[in-house]
Amino acid sequence: MQLFLLLCLALLSPQGSPSRRFRAKKKLPKEPPSRDFTFELYRALASASPGQNVFFSPLSVSTILAILSVGAKGSTQAQILGALGFNPQRQAITKFHGDFRRLLVGLTQHREGFELNLGNALFVSKGLAIDNIFRLAIMAAYLADTYSINFEDPAAAQKQINDYVARQTQGRITDLIQNLDSTDIMVMVNYIYFKAKWEIGFNNKTTQAQDFYMTPEKKLQVPMMNRKDQYFYFLDKDLSCAVVGIPYEGSAIAYFILPGQGKMEQVENSLSRKTLRKWTQLTMRRQLNLYLPKFSIEGTYHLEKIFPQLGIRDIFTHSANLSGIFKYSNILVSQVVHKAMVEVEESGTRAVSGTGAVFSFRAAFPNSKTITFNRPFLMGILENSTVLFFGRVMQP
Repeated sequence: MQLFLLLCLALLSPQGSPSRRFRAKKKLPKEPPSRDFTFELYRALASASPGQNVFFSPLSVSTILAILSVGAKGSTQAQILGALGFNPQRQAITKFHGDFRRLLVGLTQHREGFELNLGNALFVSKGLAIDNIFRLAIMAAYLADTYSINFEDPAAAQKQINDYVARQTQGRITDLIQNLDSTDIMVMVNYIYFKAKWEIGFNNKTTQAQDFYMTPEKKLQVPMMNRKDQYFYFLDKDLSCAVVGIPYEGSAIAYFILPGQGKMEQVENSLSRKTLRKWTQLTMRRQLNLYLPKFSIEGTYHLEKIFPQLGIRDIFTHSANLSGIFKYSNILVSQVVHKAMVEVEESGTRAVSGTGAVFSFRAAFPNSKTITFNRPFLMGILENSTVLFFGRVMQP
């Protein structure tokens, strides 16, 4: 019998707001400790997709693994928790799950101009009982809902789950599941839908086609947004990259990292929580003439091929011990599918009309530094210290 895990995300950057304040960051519980899980996973995904776009949510992936760990036992649980950076000698397991709960509850709090919808759901085969302690634990700690479904009719079960995913992601992700069969007994879904307005929008009248160099020899034309204004900025001379932070309304910030020519691999190899903390702490507001592509990218990953690189192996074999979920011993995870998408675009007409005068005034500043994202770059969406999304843009 098999489990089928799905992670689906939609990240949208819609029409911007005329607001011009850089708002104070709202404090949220810190992200549960990790063995640099975010960047180990990123490097594994990037290595499997050379020269391609990469986009994923470390929060989503780590959440579904943490849920699995609640029902895993023995070495199966140890491998999962080890990949997530849990150290039983330094932290109690109850605190680990409690930190996750506080984080998820904090992230789902309502805030003006900022929408973050996240959740977890289990679709369990009709007539198959899951452990009640497991069900109550994941409902309390991970806000997970449980639904009964008939896997003996795979087509109907597939439609029911896909319809659920589509509703939760505002129709952005559809037909995620395409190969259910009658041997599947449970599907675990994690979803994140993020929608926020820029604090400082781009003027769509300034968007023009410009060259984007995928390599020094290969280029394509992309719609390049432009705005001269104050942004968070840091030049990391040690890693030969520039970091630009663009706040959304609310408290999330998009960070765009532009490596120097030929320095992408160096920056990727240096990615860590320490590096990210340095960037977020050292960025200062500065007048920039910013050129940023308008783009939409998505990524779909079969993580059962990636997790073994992080030390998570048992759950995909007959050595899997998921006895905390089911009383049966012959259960393993067949697939872990993760899908994420992002759209980055300029502000809409309403925002432009409210910022036009300021835009022309700002253009008079003589000390603006021009930053042009016309070659491969990295991006991350952070809420306080939590990395919601991370990726690499090789071809906008």
